Amino acid sequence: MKPRTSDDLFALAPVVPVVVLQDAATAVPLARALVAGGLPAIEVTLRTGAGLPAIERIAAEVPGAVVGAGTVTTPEQAADAAKAGAAFLVSPGCTPGLRQAMAGTGLPFLPGVATASEALSLLEAGVTAMKFFPAEAAGGRPLLKALSGPLPQARFCPTGGITPANAPDYLALPNVGCVGGTWLTPGDALASGDWARVTALAAEAAALRPSA
Repeated sequence: MKPRTSDDLFALAPVVPVVVLQDAATAVPLARALVAGGLPAIEVTLRTGAGLPAIERIAAEVPGAVVGAGTVTTPEQAADAAKAGAAFLVSPGCTPGLRQAMAGTGLPFLPGVATASEALSLLEAGVTAMKFFPAEAAGGRPLLKALSGPLPQARFCPTGGITPANAPDYLALPNVGCVGGTWLTPGDALASGDWARVTALAAEAAALRPSA
């Protein structure tokens, strides 16, 4: 199930859970709960020290999961995530050095953009799949809709402020491949080990469809 390209990643599910873990011990049961709900692609952020160990555990112990590393901000993190078993990489923004490092891993990656100029810079480098972040703060659906005209070759995964209520509107845009969200892993559910709740939230997200 490992995606070869970013388009493969977009095709896995309409929603990619964005996971921030404080304890790597919760990684495997959490991943199993998300996969059971129909969301195989899981972005584990590197915002905490638990990120890399969590990716390593999920990659080794949850066959149905496609685990990636999020909040990749340095070339070293890109290399470390690949070694840990990440199947894809996601960054909140991008520099030429970071782009080269992510591409050098051979993994699909979604570099972060928030403006037309940033998207153009990546398109010049041959990158057509991107993360739009922070989606709501950067202009949301209206901005992405505006970009679809002059930059039809660019496809995005909006993240940041995405909710079950506005996700269908984003998914209806022709240049949106999937969305990323943190609502699937509420802190109280992680703390209590309420994996049934996580599975239920994942099932609802997996059933989301573009608005009419």
